[in-house]
Amino acid sequence: MTSIADGPAGTGDASGPAKYPNRFRASGAKTRHLRAHVLVVGWLGLALLTAAAQESLPVARWLAVHMFLLGAVTTAILIWSEHFAVALLHVKIPDERRSTARLAAANLAVAGLLVGVWTVRSVLTAVSAVLLVGAATAHLVMLVRLGRGALGGRLKPIVSYYRAATAALIAGAVLGALLATGGAGGPDRYAGLRLAHIHATLLGWIGLPALGTLFMLWPTVLGVRMKDRTTKVSRWVLWLTGGGLLVAVTALALGWRWPAAAGLALYVEGAALAVHLFVRTVRGNRPVSAAAAWMLAAATCWLLIAVAADLAWLVTRPLAAARTGIDSLVPVLLIGFVAQILIGALTYLLPVVLSSGPKDRAVVRAPLERGWPARLVALNTGVALAALPLPGPVATAGMVLAALAGAAFLALTVPVLVHSGRRLPANKDTDTGAAGVSRRPVLWGTAAGAVLTVLAVLVANSGGDTNGRTSTARTTGAGAGTTRTVAVTLKDMRIRPARVEVAAGTALRLKVTNDDAQRHDLKVEDGPATPMLAKGSTRVLDLGRVTENREAWCTLPGHKAAGMTMDIVVKDGAATDGSEHEGHVSAAGDDDGLDLSADFSTGWQSRDADLAPVPGGTVHRVELHAAHTTVEVAPGVKQQMWTFGGTAPGPTLHGKVGDVFEVTLVNDDTAMGHGIDFHAGSLAPDRPMRTIQPGERLVYRFRAEKAGAWLYHCSTAPMLQHMGNGMYGAVVIDPPGLAKVDHEYVLVSSELYLGTPGSTAQVTKMREGTPDAWVFNGVADQYAQRPLKVKAGERARFWVVAAGPGDGIAFHIVGTVFDTVYKEGAHLLEPDQSGGSQVLDLAAAQGGFAETTFPEAGHYAFVDHDMRHAEAGAHGMVEVSD
Repeated sequence: MTSIADGPAGTGDASGPAKYPNRFRASGAKTRHLRAHVLVVGWLGLALLTAAAQESLPVARWLAVHMFLLGAVTTAILIWSEHFAVALLHVKIPDERRSTARLAAANLAVAGLLVGVWTVRSVLTAVSAVLLVGAATAHLVMLVRLGRGALGGRLKPIVSYYRAATAALIAGAVLGALLATGGAGGPDRYAGLRLAHIHATLLGWIGLPALGTLFMLWPTVLGVRMKDRTTKVSRWVLWLTGGGLLVAVTALALGWRWPAAAGLALYVEGAALAVHLFVRTVRGNRPVSAAAAWMLAAATCWLLIAVAADLAWLVTRPLAAARTGIDSLVPVLLIGFVAQILIGALTYLLPVVLSSGPKDRAVVRAPLERGWPARLVALNTGVALAALPLPGPVATAGMVLAALAGAAFLALTVPVLVHSGRRLPANKDTDTGAAGVSRRPVLWGTAAGAVLTVLAVLVANSGGDTNGRTSTARTTGAGAGTTRTVAVTLKDMRIRPARVEVAAGTALRLKVTNDDAQRHDLKVEDGPATPMLAKGSTRVLDLGRVTENREAWCTLPGHKAAGMTMDIVVKDGAATDGSEHEGHVSAAGDDDGLDLSADFSTGWQSRDADLAPVPGGTVHRVELHAAHTTVEVAPGVKQQMWTFGGTAPGPTLHGKVGDVFEVTLVNDDTAMGHGIDFHAGSLAPDRPMRTIQPGERLVYRFRAEKAGAWLYHCSTAPMLQHMGNGMYGAVVIDPPGLAKVDHEYVLVSSELYLGTPGSTAQVTKMREGTPDAWVFNGVADQYAQRPLKVKAGERARFWVVAAGPGDGIAFHIVGTVFDTVYKEGAHLLEPDQSGGSQVLDLAAAQGGFAETTFPEAGHYAFVDHDMRHAEAGAHGMVEVSD
């Protein structure tokens, strides 16, 4: 065992543990640590208070998390990593003024980041991030210098954990700054950098020093000797966790799922190796601090559980889905691991810092351990309730329970700190500087500064809006003397208000709230942007003095073109009619048209038009993945499509009347929500047709009560775009007693719109009904170059569904007469009737079938008899042989 507080320096022998000198006996050291721990407790208290304001202030959750991690935890790690490095390396204590400067710089940077990020003041955010990186770099340099020439002891390798962790803090700060200042790029890039930021911060800056310190602290708390293998195991664990984290963070930032999973697997292996050693260290004797021992053990278990679950998400889900799962693990890491290990460590270490001997230490420890079993159970029960997939009220109750346990620890800690502060003498070594100026006001001034920072952020985000919904203005004069805050709502693919008029020079702030089920953001032309906002989330954009017209829009693909725009108009400036921005471009002149006589790419295959037989059984289970897929949609022309099952149209479902379909929709899209609507089922749309976000899934179960050829399609607005980009398919339900034929084909007709999905130009063509082509089964001219094949005298049934999204079809086969026509659930013509039919006419979303017998060998063209459509891709061929 290595003792942290007692006895002379030396190495352990058979008679007892090794003991290092007590750095806290000097009253000056006590005072400095007391000041620093007041900051830690202050940040913890502010985080709890801010978290309690979540109902009234959407930003409160973000603020609370960063007050806790950047404020309390970062301060604690900076203090204790320096202390333990000195103790473990057996070196001289670093210059106190420089240590104080580093700590002050870090806390000032945190305050600046809190204000800058949420008020979208990019300059303040960037400067604060640079300051934090600078403070961390100075801390890293100090740790490296301490190790030069130091003899150290058995646990000298632990200092390497602190160095690696500080490097992770620097990386996390840089990633966080990119996320906060808009340097992360689009939604996909943003998601990857965000995951990298979370892992670097939680598993690197916090996880690594926690694991490293436990090699020393765990046996000390238990009052037992360290295992002989501790030094060797600590090196192995650092290589595994540090190396694995480096791989995982790099891969996540680049969007590489499997390398990230491999790196995280190394981290899990390292953490498990450490836990194995800790378990073997436990003996039957009474711990020095049972409260600290149990909390450290529980925290370590939560770390292992969370990282293992994190790895499972990455291995079993696409990165978009893993992002959702990892987000759900953050409370486990924040409270179960970080908060609990901080409470456990302080329970043991504060008495060491604030006492003058064993008896005094017991007196200090007693109030800190008061009621610890109840607090331990409450905190861990709360974490479990919050982590499990339980109803919202239960999860909320769990968070409240955990928060109460944390608040109870703070309530016990504050009197201990106050009492210890009163016992300290006020001499030149403790409370005065070189000039005899008292330092005690510095302590309270710093704490007051942290409080004022929170109040400033809270007031800044009130926007002067007492209702939280109406636009308000504070007028101190005309034009440049006016400050105005406007409440902006994102909902139903619209931004409200769609137009904001201001006088030139007005200082404009937009309080943006997403009231939609889908995620949205708001980007201001040549100005700030919000991150992606979940339902109910709010952000404030500060545009500064507005002197010229601007446009704002949602950056998700297609949302701007669908109408999610807002004009900011300066009253005495030129009116904004959109001509200065991206305009509407008509289909004419977009290109020279498709060359349908060209060849398809090498290796291209046409879609199989054969209708597969009805699967066995009466319950059909299908899993459809919504995703972006690049498809060759015409000869030599590839286009990104939004697909179900990787194809446009999606897979055809086939069943009988009374069959049950259980369809699992999985949203593999990384940027937008999707839903699904099966016309063949009759049920309330609220739940099964809801939009699910990236990484989510739903089960859509319906019974096919009626026969017919049915359409299914994406149910997410704007449906014109989702369907126009390929999110549709067919469901065929055989009528009872349907006669067998030699061939059954399924042809889904639709329009094809080239261009970037969701772009203004593409959406304009959709709205004007001027597609680039009309197609069967998603590809122009495919069956002209790859004909359907039958033999003379064979009977064929053609199931046709008109997917639109705007046009229907007049289905005709040149050279044949239909003797059977079935449309929208009813026969219009049957073989025993004297008449015939030349066309199966369907409006958009209708379906049916037509049957014919091919009399002799030849080539029979099938077309949409609207010749505009036929000549622009909606034609194919049936090749009939003898």
